Amino acid sequence: MNTTTEELERIAAAYHLNETVPDKFIEDICQEHCCGWLKSLLAPTDRVIELGYGEGITTARLSQCAAHYTVVEGAASLVAPLRERHPEVHAVHAMFEDYRPEQRCDKLLALHVLEHVDDPVALARTLREWLTPEGELIVVVPNRDSLHRRLAVEMGLQPALDTLSPRDHLVGHQRVYSLAGLETDLRAAGFEPVERRGFFLKTLPNGMMLKHSPELVWAMNRLGDQLPVEMQANLGVRARIAR
Repeated sequence: MNTTTEELERIAAAYHLNETVPDKFIEDICQEHCCGWLKSLLAPTDRVIELGYGEGITTARLSQCAAHYTVVEGAASLVAPLRERHPEVHAVHAMFEDYRPEQRCDKLLALHVLEHVDDPVALARTLREWLTPEGELIVVVPNRDSLHRRLAVEMGLQPALDTLSPRDHLVGHQRVYSLAGLETDLRAAGFEPVERRGFFLKTLPNGMMLKHSPELVWAMNRLGDQLPVEMQANLGVRARIAR
């Protein structure tokens, strides 16, 4: 599947702009929880570029934590609410592969991006050129080895850990990553990982968690911080340009 503006608009309409998606509260809480880590990585003097707007949760939490904040979004239907809600943000309507910043940035946020694109290594090589020499790329992706995926294979609900579910297809995932696979792609693009994080102790697929209270989902996120990275639903890696 090739990522096109039409595909981005399909995902925006089917998911990001669709308030009837029943499991969105689970993903929103996960993003809110992840923002604590992300905020700790930003300095008030930083120039930051975030790839994609999505639900706008990270933009809302982080955009005023840096000196200059840019969001690059390929779906016009998401750029409009971004500009309306966040006049402090430099909003750019462009495909990631086509954009070139006027100035290099200190922090580059690729949050739930690499699992969507056609060639993640090629994109990461492009992103390397956006960063200052001491800049950092912060990546978050879904974890192939998450407990809920292991359980699905054990129960025969899916044949392999990296099998894409209907929900994966709904939101446009082209792959899921193991930690080793993610770091291999980053190194192939010229980066060296310097920090690894895991997020969300997810034991069941979202469809089986719809009756979970928000308080329970928050607790599952907090508990995940105490457990090994490889067990979590999402992987976070902070990387620097390899010397």
